Amino acid sequence: MHKASVKRRAVEPPTTMPATLPGPTLGVVGGGQLGRMLAEAAAPLGVDVVVLDPTPDCPAAPVARDQLVADFDDQSAIRDLAERADYLTFEIELADQAALNEVSADTGVPCHPEPATLELIHDKLHQKQALADAGIPVPEFRAVETADELRAAIDDLGAPAMLKARTGGYDGRGNVPVENREDAADAIEAVAGPAMLESFVDYEREVSVIAANGDGEVATFPVGENVHEEEILRETIVPAGSDDEVVEEAEAVARDVLELMEGRGIYGIELFETRDGDILVNEIAPRPHNSGHWTIEGAVTSQFEQHVRAVLGWPLGATDLRANTVSKNILGTGDESREAELAGVENVLDTPGASLHWYGKREVRPLRKMGHVTSIATADESTDELLTGTRMLVDDLTFR
Repeated sequence: MHKASVKRRAVEPPTTMPATLPGPTLGVVGGGQLGRMLAEAAAPLGVDVVVLDPTPDCPAAPVARDQLVADFDDQSAIRDLAERADYLTFEIELADQAALNEVSADTGVPCHPEPATLELIHDKLHQKQALADAGIPVPEFRAVETADELRAAIDDLGAPAMLKARTGGYDGRGNVPVENREDAADAIEAVAGPAMLESFVDYEREVSVIAANGDGEVATFPVGENVHEEEILRETIVPAGSDDEVVEEAEAVARDVLELMEGRGIYGIELFETRDGDILVNEIAPRPHNSGHWTIEGAVTSQFEQHVRAVLGWPLGATDLRANTVSKNILGTGDESREAELAGVENVLDTPGASLHWYGKREVRPLRKMGHVTSIATADESTDELLTGTRMLVDDLTFR
C-alpha cells in the first residue's frame, strides 16, 4: 500500500481577492460543457464569466456574460480575455500554457491552475515521470517513438498494454491497446507521434477523486467509481464500492498528487484500484472532470462552484455527500453527424431524484458527450436499484 507523503512546497502566498459582492470576473479559456457548468455555478456567487472558444455560440455562451471567439492558443485573444477579467482559468487542456503564462505575467491577472501545471499535464510521459519521481504509485511505463522501441517495451512490460500518445489525447483518443509484438507497427502509426507504453493493470475497479487546491487548504470529494467503455466514461457511482481502507488510500494519494500541482483549482484524479487493493494513478486533469458531474446534485458544493471558489482564493465549500448518487452520460448515437434533437426527456423530468443536464451542443456525433443524467437515491433505494433506474432513463433517451 502507498505510504509516501509529499512535502508541501514553500511558496509565496497566492494573490487573492476578498469575497465581496458583486464578485470579480473570471475569464475561462474554453467554452464547452465544462465552461457552461462553471458559469452556472459562478452566477449565484455574484461572479461573472467570460469565455474564449473558437466555436461561435459555444455551449457556455448562453449562460456566460460574454464569449470571445478565438482559438485556444490565440495569445492576442487571451490578452483581451485577461483585460476583461480579474482571474484566468481553463476548462480544456488545449489551452496554450505559454500564452497563458506570458499574458498572466504581463497583465498581472493570475491564472489558476498555473500554466506550469498545464505544461506538466500536457505531456503524459512527463506527467507520469513526475508522479513516479515523487513516490506516487503509477503503472509501469516506457517512452517509445518507433515500432522497434515499442516491441522492446512490450518485451519489458508484457502484453497486453496500452499505448498512449504523449500529447493531445482525450476521451480515448490517442490511446491504442496493444495485444502483442505484432501490433507494434500499426499501433505506432495510429498514435502518429511520440508515445508512452503503459503496462496493463488488472484492476478491481476504476475510481476517481475530485480534489481542490485552495488558498492554503485542500478538500476532496467522496471517491467515485467509474465505468468506461471504449475509453469513454459512461457512468459514475458514489460512493465507490471500495473498502474503507482503499478509500482512505485513494484520498491520501490524491492529496499527494495535489502537492505536485501548482496553482489553485479543481483536479480530476483518475485511479486504478488493483485486485490487491492498491491504488495507482492513471491520469490527472487540472480542471473540473466528467467523473465529478455528480457533485452538482450529489454533494453540498459542486465541483464547479468549488473550482470558482478555489481559483478566486475564496474559502472552499463542504464536500459532503448528500445521498448515494449515480451520474450517467448521454452519448451521441448513429454513424454520422446530424442536428441534435433529443426525445424521451419527459421520463427523466417525471422521475423523482433524477436531474437532466443538456450541454447545448447543436450537432450530435457518434459517442459525443451531449449531456448527462444524475440520480439521487431515496431513503429506501439501494445503489444497485439507483444505477439500474438511471440506465433505463438514459436508454430511453433517443436522438431523432
